Amino acid sequence: MYWSKDIETMTRQDLEALQMKRLTAALERAATTPFYRQFFKDAGIDIASIRSLEHLRDIPMTTKDDLRRSYPDGMVAVPRRDIVRMHASSGTTGKSTVIFYTAADIADWADLVARCMVATGTTRDDVFQNMMGYGLFTGGLGLHYGAERLGCMVIPSSSGNSLKQIQLMHQLNLFEAVSRG
Repeated sequence: MYWSKDIETMTRQDLEALQMKRLTAALERAATTPFYRQFFKDAGIDIASIRSLEHLRDIPMTTKDDLRRSYPDGMVAVPRRDIVRMHASSGTTGKSTVIFYTAADIADWADLVARCMVATGTTRDDVFQNMMGYGLFTGGLGLHYGAERLGCMVIPSSSGNSLKQIQLMHQLNLFEAVSRG
């Protein structure tokens, strides 16, 4: 089963062409940010010279420390009015890392999570009880929207109150649905 059959079954040549197109667009967008302008300059990277996927090895990885150094919004590549959501880490090491999303980012994220769920055998007939947190942590809503995009019934339970969650599963016959499915 496929979520995006045209993408998931494309030829290696077509896949690499798509990857290169998206890499070029991502680098150009990144270069508009204060952080990446300096990052590319310090690393001696001319993004115009990156013409194949082989050049990926020449681009340093972005680290969690880079996210902290660019705090709060040094990596944002769109106008603030285009940002529809922000998530943040707990900041247990001192400073939170923040991630900003546009509406298109949220839609892409939901599609990617739906694709992953389909790859594990999940279908629209499944019930998805989301135990991830729904606070500033980014995972809860990503899984929620992906499961909804796939068509699952989503129960946004978050963590805690385990007895109530199990009680709901029994009362709604969700255990039977799982064993039949």
